Amino acid sequence: MLTALLAPRKSRTAKPLVEEIGASEVSEGGVEAEDEEFDWEIEQVPYEEVSESALNPQYHYGFGNLRSGVFQRLQDELSDVIDIKDPDFTPAPERRQKRLDAELAKFDPDHYLADFFEDEAVEQILKYNPWWTDIYSKMMASLGKSQEQENHAALVSFSEEEKYQLRKFVNKSYLLDKRALRQVYYSLIDILLAYCYETRVTEGEKNVESAWNIRKLSPTLCWFETWTNVHEILVSFGRRVLCYPLYRHFKLVMKAYRDTIKILQLGKSAVLKCLLDVHKIFQENDPAYILNDLYISDYCVWIQKAKSSKLATLAKTLKEVSLTKAQLGLELEELEAAALLVQEEDTASRAGRPVSRQQTPACPPEAGDTEESDSTTSRETEGSDSEQGELSGGESETVRSWQGPFLKERGDLLIDDGVCRNSAVERCGGSPRKPPASPRAPGGSGPLIEELGEQLNSRVQVSGPEDSAAASHSSVQGRGDWQTPSD
Repeated sequence: MLTALLAPRKSRTAKPLVEEIGASEVSEGGVEAEDEEFDWEIEQVPYEEVSESALNPQYHYGFGNLRSGVFQRLQDELSDVIDIKDPDFTPAPERRQKRLDAELAKFDPDHYLADFFEDEAVEQILKYNPWWTDIYSKMMASLGKSQEQENHAALVSFSEEEKYQLRKFVNKSYLLDKRALRQVYYSLIDILLAYCYETRVTEGEKNVESAWNIRKLSPTLCWFETWTNVHEILVSFGRRVLCYPLYRHFKLVMKAYRDTIKILQLGKSAVLKCLLDVHKIFQENDPAYILNDLYISDYCVWIQKAKSSKLATLAKTLKEVSLTKAQLGLELEELEAAALLVQEEDTASRAGRPVSRQQTPACPPEAGDTEESDSTTSRETEGSDSEQGELSGGESETVRSWQGPFLKERGDLLIDDGVCRNSAVERCGGSPRKPPASPRAPGGSGPLIEELGEQLNSRVQVSGPEDSAAASHSSVQGRGDWQTPSD
């Protein structure tokens, strides 16, 4: 805490602290010179009622609400820094209402739903570990070993640049009443939330948008907001995260909330390091430098003298507060439910289109379709054994002439590659289904089978003595494969 060690600037002069300026001339005898007669009568004017706002038209803002009249003369130059117009003449309730209206107008449901469903970049951001993560882990490890509360300020180190920043600040004290001091702590939470979001989103690499992100996400910095409790700070921060920056996801809100708790638990050294980083970002940004004069510089000096017990109590209070999507007032749950319903309907419709194209009739319209499917099956099995394929081919040619009249007489039989099959077996959805029972008696199919077998034997014998053995074998095999409808 280098700034706290600096001696406060005091006037080193022999002049009196209070002196009278412009005293009337006194003659040598000690008698005042009478220039003119004094008019003892007071000018009479009619009484006019003056409103209270006219008596005190300027409202306060800044660190501890100690500043006023700053933007009255710099409004044209600093219009891009803050969102509120004429803060010197705008009371606190009106500031809040205007802020809420601006957030509702800025909220974009399409942007929010896009980040909600396509959250690859958000998940990558959530995996990033900022500088306070390792320090917090070390602190928790030390607390686990020793149950006594220790000073963890030594865990946070400052760079030479940060030490130079501390030496440039002026050591001074702040006269704050109880109400103003509470506002200082509340606004500190608000600024830390915005800083944690910015550090995580940029993964510690500051860019030209860093100053815009911090001041836009903090209502304290861009609307000069005043607070009454911790919960409304979280609600306001969550709304602005889902309205303004590039990544708008509720997980980022909760992650920044947990990061802020860790920083407060680490003590005022960690808080000071964050404030110095914010001060540097604003100092390098031309329109945002005024926020250092209004808030950040005073915070960097004040936090060095703040009590660590107060920060620990503030962290505990913040940890006990919960935040839900419904509390943000943006109808997020309704948007997500509607989007999920549309997505399910779209998925179901896409899945139903190819299924409707692939559907085939359950029953073949003609016997020729059955023959084509059976011939395709025979061609697939033909490559496994060439000799069996030749025998099957010869026998199929022998039997093909019998298929016409035989199928007309017996619709439930089909001859394919020398094997008699049941043609009435239909496939619906890939599973076989048994045909209805034939009106003929089971014994009536015996003469037909014997007649067909004799015709096969006679045709195979004509082919020659060399093929007689193979033909007889195929005929015997064919006879073994004959099945009646009753079988």
